[in-house]
Amino acid sequence: MIFELFAKRLFPQAFNNDLSELEPKHIFLRKSVNHLGFKFGLTMLLIIIFLGIFGPHIIGISPYEQDLTKRLLPPIWVEGGNWEHIFGTDGNGRDYLARILYGTRISLTIGFGAAFVGMIIGISLGILAGYFGGWVDQLVNYLLTCQLALPGLLLAMTVVFLIGPSITVVILVIGVLHWTLFLVVSRSATQRIRNLDYVLAANAIGASKYQIIFSDIIPNILNQIIVIFTLEVGIAILSEASLSFLGVGIQPPTPSWGLLIAEGREALFFQPWLIILPGIALFLLVVSINMLGDGLRDITDPNSKIEIKSKVEVPISNLKQNINSKK
Repeated sequence: MIFELFAKRLFPQAFNNDLSELEPKHIFLRKSVNHLGFKFGLTMLLIIIFLGIFGPHIIGISPYEQDLTKRLLPPIWVEGGNWEHIFGTDGNGRDYLARILYGTRISLTIGFGAAFVGMIIGISLGILAGYFGGWVDQLVNYLLTCQLALPGLLLAMTVVFLIGPSITVVILVIGVLHWTLFLVVSRSATQRIRNLDYVLAANAIGASKYQIIFSDIIPNILNQIIVIFTLEVGIAILSEASLSFLGVGIQPPTPSWGLLIAEGREALFFQPWLIILPGIALFLLVVSINMLGDGLRDITDPNSKIEIKSKVEVPISNLKQNINSKK
């Protein structure tokens, strides 16, 4: 309800016209307010991003500040907890809420950064293979087969171990290893689009291949790419958590959710919240991104069965006022 009111306030023209008068972006808004998964995923993701950006400043506690006299304090809902450290402290006396909030920045940065790197690689190869075909398509398919045959996590561990772990290295390694979905989708979409009338017409009037790719092909595959991008963000976040858990990702004292889980496994039976709290944060972030991606897929699908009301419902009170004014 709040999402719908917010959308109507920002884009009133999308809800005041018949379907025949709506632009594509207005139809997208109409569908989005009727898709529960999209609204939940977007709302949850925006809340997590807000907490990641402003949370550490709101609580005013450094995630690196140690106090060994306050080691392993329990969270507030457990006996012995206090409001000074709502989520308790870790083995070095650092505030756990501050470390989880700061870890949100790390996960979001690596997730979106790695997905962007993979998107650039996958789209470039996919469009080249789909548009030119021939030996270019065969070469790209060979690269795709080699990539799918490699054990992704083991290869990432090896590369990060040899180069040295850092945020930049983790982003690049995960991005380089997660471009296959972008390639498959962009290649198949390009093969379909290149034979359409408007592309053939552009080619007939002398448009260059560069102009056709950037003006006619890429804008028409953006919907599919955005959906794949959201799914790859979740995969990249889980990959980073796996690498950090195994000790070859983000290194201490930088707070990463995978690293927090790895550090808390030694006290699993005595302080289970050290694993449960970052695990819940990781679960909520990945689920929100996946639900957002699923919602985008349904909304951008022209054959989707999402209901769009042809006319906006007018409240009964407004109808009564109109009748009285006419009298």
